[in-house]
Order: sequence, then C-alpha cells, then structure tokens
Amino acid sequence: MNLSNLTPAKGSVKNNKRLGRGQGSGRGGTSTRGHNGAKSRSGYSKKIGFEGGQMPLQRRVPKFGFTNINRKEYQVINLDTIQKLIDTKKIKETLDLEVLLKLNLIRKKDLVKVLGNGELKSSIKVSVHKFSKKAKEIIESKGGEVNIIK
Repeated sequence: MNLSNLTPAKGSVKNNKRLGRGQGSGRGGTSTRGHNGAKSRSGYSKKIGFEGGQMPLQRRVPKFGFTNINRKEYQVINLDTIQKLIDTKKIKETLDLEVLLKLNLIRKKDLVKVLGNGELKSSIKVSVHKFSKKAKEIIESKGGEVNIIK
C-alpha cells in the first residue's frame, strides 16, 4: 500500500460539480435541466394528480351519490356478545359505556347501539344510546332493564 493507490471509502465522495457556472464547467447552459418546459424553470412543483395536461383521473371518473354530513355512526353490539361477556364474568348485572370502554369494545366518543342478534340467557341492565326493537324486547323479557342515553 502506498499513496498512489489510496481511495476514499465508497459513498463518501460526492460529485461537487456546480451547476450553472458557465460553459467551461461542463454543466453550464441549461444546467442539466434540458431545454424549455415547466421542469426547466425555477419554482416548478408538480401538482398532486397532475398528468401532464391529460384530464386527471379524479376528474375523468363520474361522480354520483350523496354523503350526509350529519350522519351518526353507531358501534353495534349484539346480544350474543353481551351473553359471552356475562359467561366469561367480565360483566355482572350492568352494561354501560364505561364498562364497554374498559373492555375496549368502543372508543371514548362512540355512539353505541344494541342489536338483537343472538340469544340472551340472563337478566342485565343495559345503558346505551340506541336499541333495536328485537333487542329491547329480548332484554326486557329476560327481566333486564333498558336505559337510553341521550
């Protein structure tokens, strides 16, 4: 090994040719940007979805339907889920939002609706935002209590 065969570590040296410093630099004139067009200009930035002047996809696709901005989304819990919670002794005689939060079945600001899918074997007091008719009937027929939260 001697001074004539020393080389810098791979990736440590960058090409330091400066752009736009005259023809003698080898990178003068157009400064590697080619001739004319938007990309050769300073300040150019492509808009999201721009397709080179072709009609963009989001404008080509037909729009239809309606989105109700006042729609209320409910997290649903079926009676069979409630029965599983009773069987595994995670709930005893009451089911409300705090219990559902602790069990990670809902998030803090969720609205909850109980649906009548499945079977309920024991009586329970349920306090949530909404009930289906079937769920309400089944809970009350088993001696349970239904409280609607506003």
